[in-house]
Amino acid sequence: MASATALGQDSTAQDRHAAYNKGALFFVSSLALLTAGIASALRADTASDLQRLFFDPIDKVHSAAMIANVLSVPFLGYALTIALVSPLLDILGMRLFLPLSGLLLALGTLVMVFAEHIATGPAIYDVFWSGAVIAGIGWGLVETVINPLIATLYPNEKTGKLNLLHAWWPGGLALGGLLGVGLSSLNLNWQVKLGLVAVPAAIVIVMAGLLRYPPTERKAAGVSTGEMFKELLKPMFFVLFFSMFLTAASELAPGQWVDFALTRTVHMPGILLLVYVSVLMFVMRHFAGPLVHRLSPIGLLWLSCLLASIGLVALSVANSPITGLLAATVWGTGVCYMWPTMLATASERFPRGGALLMGLMGTAGMLSIEFVLPLMGTVFDARKIELAGGAAAFNALQPGDALNQILGMAAQTSFRYVAVLPAVLLLVFGAIWLYDRRRGGFEGEKLS
Repeated sequence: MASATALGQDSTAQDRHAAYNKGALFFVSSLALLTAGIASALRADTASDLQRLFFDPIDKVHSAAMIANVLSVPFLGYALTIALVSPLLDILGMRLFLPLSGLLLALGTLVMVFAEHIATGPAIYDVFWSGAVIAGIGWGLVETVINPLIATLYPNEKTGKLNLLHAWWPGGLALGGLLGVGLSSLNLNWQVKLGLVAVPAAIVIVMAGLLRYPPTERKAAGVSTGEMFKELLKPMFFVLFFSMFLTAASELAPGQWVDFALTRTVHMPGILLLVYVSVLMFVMRHFAGPLVHRLSPIGLLWLSCLLASIGLVALSVANSPITGLLAATVWGTGVCYMWPTMLATASERFPRGGALLMGLMGTAGMLSIEFVLPLMGTVFDARKIELAGGAAAFNALQPGDALNQILGMAAQTSFRYVAVLPAVLLLVFGAIWLYDRRRGGFEGEKLS
């Protein structure tokens, strides 16, 4: 009977979406996320250039915090966008927002590329900040559309398909990181690196504008807007919402910080660690389905948090290419499934929440970066001044072994601070996992 019911649900879903090109929709969703990943990696890759060329001359003591703010503000743009636009998705439609996402990703990046032609002196910081915000809004529009779109197209495979879709985020990070390293070896400047984002963004604009999009799962099932908002009042949603703050911070904040902070400690370009972890995540997310069947989504999240916490501590003490790669492997394996599995878990438990609920989960994740990444920059700055013996002593240091040693130790401290975040969730996800097991296991709710 259960198999017959599932078959009937699959047939209904297939019939409902027969008029839409599911393959093309999945492809353009993946390409949009790939573009966002490339943009994020190239911002991280050029962070040291921006600090040295623009922020050190403005305020050398606080320049790490300034670049951390520029790197983190796209996450704020993402968070606000997905929170404000998700409730409007069923009204204004996916066909408007997905092409617009590509346009804003390109525009925000080009503002940063031409920043020195727009302003000079301290005002240039505001230009970089503004360009990063625009790019973040474009990124937010990407996830505003693609998460409910894939959940709608594959209602019985949400965890597996969302993990497969989100494999293209680390895929973008890896590709962007390799492009950054390759272009640096050719002595091309940072403007050329960032400007490359406009190429895949243009493809997204054209292709996304030509496709037809289905109504969301919630709208197709006839769930009212009032019922959608009621889902947000359930206690378990609050637990998942606040847990998303910590899982996202465990993955994304260190990912943006790794090139800037770890290059001196592991004695290899830190961006290569990001590339390596991104490739690892790209491959592993293709195997999320079987893992979920063995562990359950919550069980997978518990294991992810354990490995992420251990990995971050290991990164904070890594001091060679080998230990750096080993630490990055543990951390990358831990954070690999966090983001898509959190989205899928919320959608499976509260499908009536629709795009609004998935959007708020994304908002929680990105807001955490706006707090955690600047904190890492502040910790870094405070520690480097402490180790140098004061701000005046730090400013007097010349490039060389002494300065590199101080900056390396400060970097390790900033990673140690973040390691506590996934450790906290071991208690939360452990309690939910035990609760589900005592009830005979968890099975996601399906909307007819």
